[in-house]
Amino acid sequence: MPNTPDIPFDRYLVIAAPEIVLSVGAMALLILGVFRGDKSLRLITYLTMALMVTVGATVVAIPGDRLLAFHGTFVVDAYSSFVKVAILAASIASLWISLDYLRLEKMVRFEFPILVALATVGMMLMVSANDLISLYVSLELQSLSLYVLAAFNRDNERSSEAGLKYFVLGALSSGLLLYGCSLVYGFSGTTHFEGIITALHGQTPAIGITIGIVFIAAGLAFKISAVPFHMWTPDVYEGAPTPVTAFFGAGPKFAAMALFVRVMMGPFGSLAGEWRQIIVFVSAASMIWGAFAAIGQTNIKRLLAYSSIGHAGYALMGLAAGTEAGVRAVLIYMAIYVVMTIGVFVIVLAMRRQTGAVEDIRDLAGLARSRPMLAFTVIVFALSLAGVPPLAGFFGKFYVFVAAVNAHLVPLAVIGALTSAVGLFYYLGLVKIVYFDEPAPAFRDGLGLELRFVLAVTAILTTLYCIYPAPLVKAASIAASSFF
Repeated sequence: MPNTPDIPFDRYLVIAAPEIVLSVGAMALLILGVFRGDKSLRLITYLTMALMVTVGATVVAIPGDRLLAFHGTFVVDAYSSFVKVAILAASIASLWISLDYLRLEKMVRFEFPILVALATVGMMLMVSANDLISLYVSLELQSLSLYVLAAFNRDNERSSEAGLKYFVLGALSSGLLLYGCSLVYGFSGTTHFEGIITALHGQTPAIGITIGIVFIAAGLAFKISAVPFHMWTPDVYEGAPTPVTAFFGAGPKFAAMALFVRVMMGPFGSLAGEWRQIIVFVSAASMIWGAFAAIGQTNIKRLLAYSSIGHAGYALMGLAAGTEAGVRAVLIYMAIYVVMTIGVFVIVLAMRRQTGAVEDIRDLAGLARSRPMLAFTVIVFALSLAGVPPLAGFFGKFYVFVAAVNAHLVPLAVIGALTSAVGLFYYLGLVKIVYFDEPAPAFRDGLGLELRFVLAVTAILTTLYCIYPAPLVKAASIAASSFF
């Protein structure tokens, strides 16, 4: 392990303050829930959201310089701070939109916000991991919470199936990741990222290192639902409670993508020639499969699952570039994708009649006649996900395409452009259904205050991003510079 400066223990507490505060707060809320029971769900949810806001302020308050703690296994820099703020925002939004749904579906259990909080702790630790062991432990902390959340509706067969599939396949991916870490450790002699960089500097990598990178990439590809490790995504998206699906598509997706970037650009940055071909293949396969497999879907959550597979492919284009502009493109793309994902799942939550929630795309038929504002937001998010200018989704794709072209990955950019055209086909199909088809029975009147607020904010950000993109671009540029 490389030498790291000795710092006082109270300095450790300052550097890791966000994770410590959120962990202790989650434990305190668990005790509160045990004593007050399920009737405290709303109170605990609001307290969890307030806790996350406090933690977000703590993240911002920590200096942007590179800081190491716990013998260098934990790092705080501009990159981790950027991702943590986005993760916390996604978690807060997911909790807020869950309140009405849990009550209507008779899933009022105080454990829900606590599980989200613990998953968020794992995600924050993931993006600050500076060692293969801390990487694995934090990834498992996140995953264990997500397994439970996927099966949270324990009286529903589809939800139980989703949790079981996610658990079994997640265990497989964890095994692949751990085996890759063990190979890298065996051939480099260290698990520490800086130690790996030193061991690989100026040397031809041993075959064991290359194989280890392949296994690590496979394990992380599962976490971002990239082809060919995407098989869990449609079933889990469909079976999990809708707020959980929204959470899966936002926070954990961004965290896993950020971890993917840190691992490849950090300890293995000098071996870009070894792993770039893997990322190019996974990116191209994800874009192609996500675009074509979505065409025949009739369930909107499965449609969004395949869409998320495609979007993982687009984001990986920036990583494949292996440049500062590429990392910046990944951060911008994922930040925009989180906003769009939360917004579109609010629309899915609004698909409810007096008999209960509905998920068939045909249930949106004629929505423009009964709920014109809701129909307008469907169009905003559908066209943004397709990458139509001047909506935010267009700029996300623009940045990753430019990064890929500048890195001489023109064929990959061409595949991205062609699959975007395919995606536009089924997104425009939503426009036709909403505006031109014969109306289906109307949804129940009104949205809760929480859903209205989140829907309005995400729609405004998606629509007006083009007017003032500078803050996001500047923050992403500062974060990307952490690797260069």
